[in-house]
Amino acid sequence: MTNKKEKQTLKQHLTAVKKRQRCFENAFQSIARMILESGLEKVVVKGVTTYSYNIFGSGEKHIIGMYDEINSFVSFVKDAAEGGSSKEMAFVLVGEPGNGKTFFIEFLCARYRSFLAKEKNRKYTFRLNSLDKLGSYGRITTIESQTYEDPMILAMNLFEETEENKDFLIKNIGFPESEVEKLYENYRPLGACSAYIWNDIRNFTNGNMDDMLNFVEIIPVPLIESMGTVTGKYPAKDKITSSSVDLLGEESIQRLLHITDTNNPYRFDLKRGALARVAGGGIHFSDEIFKNKRDLVQVYLGVIQNRNIEIDGFKWPIDTLILATSNNSEFNRFLSEKEEAPIIDRCRISYVSHNTDYKLQEKLTSYAIGNETKTTLDNENLHQDPNLNYAASIAVVLTRLPRSEKLTPIETMKLAAGEIAGEKSIKTLAEVIDTLNQDPEITNRFGQKGLGQRNLGRAIQLMLESSETNEGRCMFAYDVFKTLERIILDYVSEANDRTKYLEDIKTAKGLYRERIMTEMFNAYMDEPLAIRKDVMNYVNMIIGIDAENLGPDKMWKYKDPQTGELRAMKIDERYIKSVEERLGLKTEEQRETFRTSIRKIYGQKLSIDPNYDFMDNLELVKAVTDVRLKSDIAGAGSLIGALANRTNEENQKLYDRMVDTMRNKLNYCKTCAQKTIEYFCTQEDEK
Repeated sequence: MTNKKEKQTLKQHLTAVKKRQRCFENAFQSIARMILESGLEKVVVKGVTTYSYNIFGSGEKHIIGMYDEINSFVSFVKDAAEGGSSKEMAFVLVGEPGNGKTFFIEFLCARYRSFLAKEKNRKYTFRLNSLDKLGSYGRITTIESQTYEDPMILAMNLFEETEENKDFLIKNIGFPESEVEKLYENYRPLGACSAYIWNDIRNFTNGNMDDMLNFVEIIPVPLIESMGTVTGKYPAKDKITSSSVDLLGEESIQRLLHITDTNNPYRFDLKRGALARVAGGGIHFSDEIFKNKRDLVQVYLGVIQNRNIEIDGFKWPIDTLILATSNNSEFNRFLSEKEEAPIIDRCRISYVSHNTDYKLQEKLTSYAIGNETKTTLDNENLHQDPNLNYAASIAVVLTRLPRSEKLTPIETMKLAAGEIAGEKSIKTLAEVIDTLNQDPEITNRFGQKGLGQRNLGRAIQLMLESSETNEGRCMFAYDVFKTLERIILDYVSEANDRTKYLEDIKTAKGLYRERIMTEMFNAYMDEPLAIRKDVMNYVNMIIGIDAENLGPDKMWKYKDPQTGELRAMKIDERYIKSVEERLGLKTEEQRETFRTSIRKIYGQKLSIDPNYDFMDNLELVKAVTDVRLKSDIAGAGSLIGALANRTNEENQKLYDRMVDTMRNKLNYCKTCAQKTIEYFCTQEDEK
């Protein structure tokens, strides 16, 4: 930044632009550059290749998922930056409440302010000084461009003739002719008041350009978030208090006391409105745009289409990206009014779905739980059950997945997270999504309905206020199902949705039950990854069973892909058979088909991720757990019996040892360890 005492001239600014020390670009070009400079990578989401932009995944609380919506947005901004039709449109995010629309826009605005704070990207505007010399401005001495016009816009409008302006840039500043032509692609006239005052200055100096430029001072555009400059938000207000003044500005009585010429457009105070403050290459965010009364939406139509602030026939061109949000019901109501078609025509609508990937949801759930240390009502530290995040995530994701004849809810959930779902392939999910997305009723499309992030937040709040949580000083995972059921009953108004969501919670409880079986086996074995090892043993055994170098002692040597070391393993055909029986594979053909599919997955997955461990293959994990629990431990029933009936010393010792393992190795506390064992001993949620 330059010293305050030093007045920065227009020529200095133009020279800095010529030397590439400063930028002259419109809002779309700045935002596109910001996103693309951060880098991008290819990702596969629900079987379709798409792009993930690093800028949206940076920072502590960043955007999770939203791949389709972000790609739509980036392509919209890029098209506008390249002069496409998008530059005369607004980008509107439409979707259910609590699915991240506002969060996305506010995150983008925060990143944009950080981007503009860097010296090379900073936006500049101009101020006209010594206006008291002109005689018709009373005690007003300095006037800042009301719409934060770029100094380059002033440079393009110094003379009344375009050719003279071009000559000035070529001869006086030294821009090459080709570059001037490129600059003029972003040409726009000066706003009404800047042009009027500049004309007054021209008359006062008899058109002497050096004298005229002495009135000009270049200043940076303020990046103060709370002032709404560069990034501003206009929330929908009620019908009585909202008016176009909030957007466009109005006549200022104070200014009229100074200005003698009543035709002077500077009598309008544009910064009273939200648009002028973001007009110098900023982002205007209209929250719940279709909740505004009709005449205000008409004002938006004019602004979106013409990119002008218009008052009483005076025009101020603006350079702004206009973003908006709307919920489905308001948007549908607006669509039903046929006379509003021109507005929708000027909007690029992006339907925002809920997140349907339960693995990504785990990050969103940790946002809802919060990263601060939780405390009870009497200020004791509150422990978090290691299964809480998983339980909450699968429950809310299952409510967001539509029913389909081709896939069960669990298969849909696993495929949406990029996991294996038995025989069903990602192609089936792609077909289901495609069919659902043909539905003209938006809420029937994939991921459009379900419990949103706010509902999840409410469920966590109910957990925190319950006496059980406070007494036990622990957020026990199973309790989240109860609070989610309460939320469904209290907040979901449609009967069919309520019934479906309660069914989904039952499915989630079944998945939680299977996870607890695995956890109990790990605790019994006094080994955090006991099941993982057994699953990989099964996988390695069925790969080695057909090996040529397999001796009569059934010992097989193989190279571990994770460590690269040579290992020896005894192939236990009895164990393989037990696991496959648990999977319901009766005939030799069925077994061979299953083994082939596992070998195929092994080949595909390990080439990408050498640490892949098959733990997402829930059927296989469950089968291995059952075999180990019910054979090695003389039946899960006897383990349940031993844990439930602790009248003899041996059973008490087993119980104490398992609680000890859970507390010291598996991140449980005394409360959730005991409650989890208790739950394991019941027959609840058995499939």
